[in-house]
Amino acid sequence: METYIFENIYKKLASRIDIFSLSCAEDKNKQKIIEKNLSFILDNEKILLSEKDFKIISNQIFEESFGYGPINEAMKDDDVTEIMINNFNDVFIEKSGLIQKANISFNNNLHVKNFVEKILSPSGLRIDESCPMADARLKDGSRINVVIKPVSLNEIIVSIRKFKKKLKTIENLIIEGTLNNEISDFIKLCVGKKANIIISGATSTGKTTMLNIISNFIPENERVVTIEDTFEININLKNVVSLESRMPNIEGKGEITIRDLVRNALRMRPDRIIVGEVRGIEALDVLQAMNTGHHGSMTTIHANSPVDLISRLETMLIMSGLSLNPSSARRIISSSVNIIIHLEKLKNGKRIISKICEVINESNVIGEKSEIVIKDIFNYLCADIPSKKTDLNDHFRHTGHIPLFLKQ
Repeated sequence: METYIFENIYKKLASRIDIFSLSCAEDKNKQKIIEKNLSFILDNEKILLSEKDFKIISNQIFEESFGYGPINEAMKDDDVTEIMINNFNDVFIEKSGLIQKANISFNNNLHVKNFVEKILSPSGLRIDESCPMADARLKDGSRINVVIKPVSLNEIIVSIRKFKKKLKTIENLIIEGTLNNEISDFIKLCVGKKANIIISGATSTGKTTMLNIISNFIPENERVVTIEDTFEININLKNVVSLESRMPNIEGKGEITIRDLVRNALRMRPDRIIVGEVRGIEALDVLQAMNTGHHGSMTTIHANSPVDLISRLETMLIMSGLSLNPSSARRIISSSVNIIIHLEKLKNGKRIISKICEVINESNVIGEKSEIVIKDIFNYLCADIPSKKTDLNDHFRHTGHIPLFLKQ
């Protein structure tokens, strides 16, 4: 059916049905009411449709009103992890680790904007020239980010990171070749010994997934506080509390930062603190928590290598406002962080643990300098993953280095 005909039918249907009231009904009843009114409009407009086309139109109207419109199927597909709308007819998805152009199209950019406004309205957010960026959580837990002109050259850009309904386990990662049994046992040992762990990696390497999995190795008798921008960590323990940051409102007030939550978490008697991601000056509070009785804490940081991770942490600490010099920053890092788990994404979309390292402080007493040494414990030897999953374990190597905290 032509777009203008569909839009005309949709407008007439909207004038006959109170969408707000209908939203409270069960899905099957919504569908029946839509089909009944659609039949009336088609008869009145003398539009003939086959039974198949009638069903397609009624489903499309249902998805436009109560679902996710053109991206509804992508939102239902568990293999799709990201949806990226660059233009109304330029939509990409990440599926099974690979980004690909999707056979999805909106009618126009106004259609995209109406779709976004419908999603943002329950959160009390708006998107316009005075507020050209928005970030919100959808009702299913997924995260949406929207950018419009003048910040973007495109009319509107939408990015959706889907919430994972079915969480992976360490066994899933072993089957996928992310790690092997020896590394799995080592990570469990590190968590049991209360090593402070940072998971690093570039974008979309599986940092949050790994954090979620290893968090479930924490003993049941411990109290854990999780801190995130978006609730994604799911720990199967009895004594867990979860905190989420908050963006400022339209007036620019009411913001609650990760740093605010870390400081508050220290007053909640946690055994461990788990921070979804460290991006800025909150790094100081996280590292101080790791070094002052909250051993076994964990977080993730965006970095291209373990060396890059240390450099980024050092920069974050220096920018924290405490007038730290590089040597003091390195001392804080080396006394707080025990283990780095570094993830990489290969060309074929597979995610692997490329390195597990220990962070060691080697002080130069004469020069009063503090140098950080990174010792590899495990590393991945092959640049390209083999096609046979049975060969995966052969590419993970234990270097022979025994971490110092395991000797204590």
